[in-house]
Amino acid sequence: MAMEAPAEKLAYVAMLNPTLKGRPDAMGVVDVDPGSKSYGRMVGQVDMPNAGDELHHFGWNACSSCLCPYSPHPHMERRYLVVPGLRSSRIHILDTKPDPRNPKVVKAIEPETVMKRTGYSRPHTVHCGPEGIYLNAMGSPDGEGPGGVFILDGESFDVRGRWELDRGPQYLSYDFAWHLGHDSMITSEWGTPNMFEGGLNPELLLGGKYGRQIHVWDLQKRKHKQVLDLGAEQQLVFELRPARNPTNAYGFVGVVVSLKDLSSSIWLWYKDGRGENAKWKIQKVIEIPAEPADPELLPPLLKGFGAVPPFVTDVNLSLDDKYLYVSCWGSGEFRQYDVSDPFHPKLNSTVRMGGIVRRAGHPAKPGMPLNGGPQMVEVSRDGRRAYVTNSLYTAVDDQIYPDGVKGWMMKVDVDPITDQMRVDPQFFPHFDGMRPHQTRLEGGDASSDSYCYA
Repeated sequence: MAMEAPAEKLAYVAMLNPTLKGRPDAMGVVDVDPGSKSYGRMVGQVDMPNAGDELHHFGWNACSSCLCPYSPHPHMERRYLVVPGLRSSRIHILDTKPDPRNPKVVKAIEPETVMKRTGYSRPHTVHCGPEGIYLNAMGSPDGEGPGGVFILDGESFDVRGRWELDRGPQYLSYDFAWHLGHDSMITSEWGTPNMFEGGLNPELLLGGKYGRQIHVWDLQKRKHKQVLDLGAEQQLVFELRPARNPTNAYGFVGVVVSLKDLSSSIWLWYKDGRGENAKWKIQKVIEIPAEPADPELLPPLLKGFGAVPPFVTDVNLSLDDKYLYVSCWGSGEFRQYDVSDPFHPKLNSTVRMGGIVRRAGHPAKPGMPLNGGPQMVEVSRDGRRAYVTNSLYTAVDDQIYPDGVKGWMMKVDVDPITDQMRVDPQFFPHFDGMRPHQTRLEGGDASSDSYCYA
C-alpha cells in the first residue's frame, strides 16, 4: 500500500552550520515535485533556536510500526519530525502542519533532561516504534560509554527513559533496527563521543578500537542475546537496514573500512533455524575495493596509503526488498545492488558524484568539480527515486575533505523498465554554506514505511 501512495512533493533536509557557532543549524524544505516551478529549490526553512546542535538522523513521529496489532495507535498521523542534535544532545520537535513548507519548532527537549532521565547523551537516530519513539544515543554524559537506546512518549514527546534492562557486553553504540515479527532488535557500533567528536582518531582506528560488532536483543524483554563479531579488521559498523517484509528475518549493514586493505563491505545478518534454538548469524556479501590514487591528492589521514577507500557510510533498502543503495562517500560512487537473493547481491547500476580524488560533477554543471561524496540516502516509497546528500559529520568531513565540504544534494531516478539509475539533471539544490545531512520525504519514505506485521 505504501508503494502505491502518491509521490512525495517535499523533502525535509537537515542543514548543518560547519562552524558550530553563530548561525544555528536549520531544517530545509526542498521542492521535489517535477511539475512545480520551484522544482529542485529550497522553498522553506526553519532555524533551530541555538547554534552547535549538529542535527543528525531525524525521523517521523508516526510510521507503520504505530499500527502493529499488539500496540495499535490508529489515531497517530505522520506530522511531527523528531530532530536530535548529535553534538548538543538537544532534541527538537517540528510540526509540519498546517503548512508543510513552513515547519515550526513546537518543543525543545534540553540536554539536561535527556541526560538526567536516560543516563545517555548525543542522541543520533530516530525510529517510530510500537510503544513510542525510539532514539539511540552514542554515549554517557561524560562522553564515554555505554551508548544505548531510550524512548520518548509518542504523543507528549516526554522522555520516558532508557530502553535496556540487561545490556550484557554491549558498550559501543551507533544504529539500531528491529524485526518486530521475530521479537528482535539489532544494534551496531561506532564509538563513544570522545572517540569521534574531534574526528576519527588514527591511533584508535589502526588499533581496531572502533566498532566491529552488531548485537542482537530480545525486543520484549529488552535483554541482550547475542554478539555477532565481524572481525578485528572491520571498523565502523554503521547503518542497519532490516528487510522491509516483516516475515523476512535478515538485513544489511555497512562497514566503513577494513584495516586489511581499505575496502568497504556490506554484511548480511540472518536468522538460522526456527524456534527457541534459532541463532542469528552474519556473513559478508559485498566487498568494494579501494581505488589506487596519487598520494599528493589525498588528505593527510590517507597519504601514506596511496589509495582512496570507498568509505561506505550509508545504505538503504527499497520497500520491496529488491534494491540496496550504497553510498561510497570516499570514492564518490553511488551503487545499486539487486538483493532479491540477499545472500548473492548483484551490482545493477552505478553513478558518480564528487569523491576525494575524482571530484565528479553534476549533470547540471558537469565542469564544476564537487567535493564530498554520496553520503545519506533516502529512497521513495515506490522505489523510483533516491535522494542523496554529501555531509557525514563536521569533524570527519574536515578530515577527509580538508578544503571543506560544499553542500550538494542529488536525485537519482530509477528507470521503470531497466531499473538503471540516472542522475536528474534538473535537480541540484544549493545550501548557502550549510552542509546537508539526513533527508525525510513528505508522507513517508522507505525508512518509515516498514517493520510492521504483514
